[in-house]
Parts: sequence; C-alpha cells; structure tokens
Amino acid sequence: MTAIRPVFYVSDGTGITAETVGHSLLTQFSGFSFVTDRMSFVDDANKAHDAARRIRAAGERYQVRPIVVSSCVDSALGRILEESGALVLDVFVPFIGPLEQELEATRHSKIGQAHGMVDFDTYHRRINAMNFALSHDDGIAVNYDEADVVLVAVSRAGKTPTCIYLALHYGIRAANYPLTEEDLESDRLPPRLRPYRHKLFGLTIDPERLQQIRQERRPNSRYASAEVCRREVAAAETMFRMERIPTLSTTHTSIEEISSKVLGTLGLQREMF
Repeated sequence: MTAIRPVFYVSDGTGITAETVGHSLLTQFSGFSFVTDRMSFVDDANKAHDAARRIRAAGERYQVRPIVVSSCVDSALGRILEESGALVLDVFVPFIGPLEQELEATRHSKIGQAHGMVDFDTYHRRINAMNFALSHDDGIAVNYDEADVVLVAVSRAGKTPTCIYLALHYGIRAANYPLTEEDLESDRLPPRLRPYRHKLFGLTIDPERLQQIRQERRPNSRYASAEVCRREVAAAETMFRMERIPTLSTTHTSIEEISSKVLGTLGLQREMF
C-alpha cells in the first residue's frame, strides 16, 4: 500500500493561496496518497508553535516527514514551522527576491493583503454578481439582459457551482438555464434563449456520471434512470452542435477549468479577486 503523506497548508490569512498553490504542485505527482489539512490565521508565534506541534504529531503518526506549504509573510513564523521537522515550502520565496531586485523596492510584509478588500467597487461587484447568480439559478429568472454569460445544460451537469465560482472569484454575472424535456424535443434553442445566443455556453456530461449524480439526489427515480440520462445528454449535445454553441464536458473537469474555458471562449476579461 502507498504510504500516506501528511500535507499542511499554513497561512496567516485564509489559506486560499497556500492551498491553491499546494494543490497545483501535488497534482504533478502521481502514485502518492496525500492527506491535507488547512491551518488558517496562524498570525503570531503562539499559533505557529501550536501548528508546529500538530505537524510534528502527524509526522509521528504516519512515520513520514510532513510537507508544509506556507503563505505566512512573517519569516519568523516560517522558522517556527520548520521546528516541526517538516519540509516547509514558502510560496513567496522564489518570487520576492527577483521582484525586489527588479522593482528596486522592499516588500511590505503585511498580513492579509492577498485577500483583503481592495476597494468598495470590487466588493460590491462581487456581491452583486453573487446575488445575480442566485436569482438567475436554474431558470428562476429568464431575463438575461444584464448577464455576462448563460450556462445551458441538462439538470445536474454542473451549472450552479460554476456560476457561483464565476461570481465569487471574477465578479461575473452568470446565469444558468436548465434544459427541460420540452426544450429537448427540438434540436433548436428554446425561444427564450435565442436573443442571448452570444452569451450562451453549453455544458455536457457523460450519461453514466450524470446517472450517478442524479441517483444520489433522487434514488431509483425516472429522473435518474440510465435511459433518461442518455436521451437528455444526446439531445442537448445535438442542440449545441446544430446551434453552434460552444460546449465543454464537465465529467472530468474541475470548476476552475470550466470557468477558465468559459471566460476564454466568450472573451470575458476579468482579474481574479
């Protein structure tokens, strides 16, 4: 059996940066079993010592050297983490030196800058985008005049989580429209979607995976039957092909990848918050 390797994402803030970078690094290595833990707001020496003890204990439990991905801006906290005996990877170290040299300036080691509220406009754009996504979820509202994108797919193909991700991370006003059996009787777009053709992006999914998801939601229902799943996916894909709607399969694609593909395909230029 593959030995379990404990991995800790440690931050003096939310830990999102450390976890994102760490996850991207770990996916480059196959054949390993990682168990991960995020430690947020480790922003003073006492908390760092507590974190080091937890990390050391994990090493003793699994009889292997832990890995720590740290985004703590205070180098003193990093030195305390190293007392755990773990391999400590500081996500900022490879970049700070070259940037300081290029900019001829010294960084300001201020905690929380990466995810702080930059300005009120940015804050309100995210809130408004979230409200828009929730109010235009699953065809609740079908006036898409203010939408940046409208995701179209059969039920449970990944529309809602993608819309929320786009709103939260990019401030994108994302709506989604669930294709019903009535919609799928034709290989043409439903009339209510036609005025927004330039905003549409289709999501599809492997029928077997769709059946698994629907079975968890409504066990042994017609909605979750293999026949219905196959028929709906095939009809949706035919519609997208006939109408030349850009399409992506969500079967083995992360929300982050789906979102990037949507932004790139529709030419939506937004910085991640």
